[in-house]
Amino acid sequence: MNILTVNLLLSTLIFWTAARIYLLPKLPDLNPRTVLLPILLLHAFRHLGLMFLAPGGVYVGMPPEFAYPAAFGDLLAAVLALIAIPAVVSNARIARPLVWLFNVVGTLDLIAAITLATIYPAAPYMGAAYWIPAFWVPALLVTHYITFVVLWRYWTRPARPGAAPDQGRT
Repeated sequence: MNILTVNLLLSTLIFWTAARIYLLPKLPDLNPRTVLLPILLLHAFRHLGLMFLAPGGVYVGMPPEFAYPAAFGDLLAAVLALIAIPAVVSNARIARPLVWLFNVVGTLDLIAAITLATIYPAAPYMGAAYWIPAFWVPALLVTHYITFVVLWRYWTRPARPGAAPDQGRT
């Protein structure tokens, strides 16, 4: 097992532990918008995954079979998060489907990136981008999980236009 894998696993455990202690017990008392907006804002920064294509951000030799899908997958997830934010803020009818789309695409992107980084050994070429899989990806994985929990358990009805923010809960 390489050091990057250990960092990814331990960081995920730490973010998961924090979520279990501080957020997950409070989810029944929070409306979906309160939980999802900070998560969407966090994921809007996934454009930083483009760093995998930046000279100096990674070392020469970074496998393009990993770098391009990871960079553009992150960019797509960031754009989907940005599109979902105003819909969630305005309680639009399309908000819930947009959050589902963002969450599925973003989760699949992370799974694909982790898989490709393993198949095409990317760890030795991470350079300054090392922090992305060592710190950022674990936070993203845990927040995708939280988003799935909110979508499945706490945001079970579509919002009515003009309704109070918690009208999507049952």
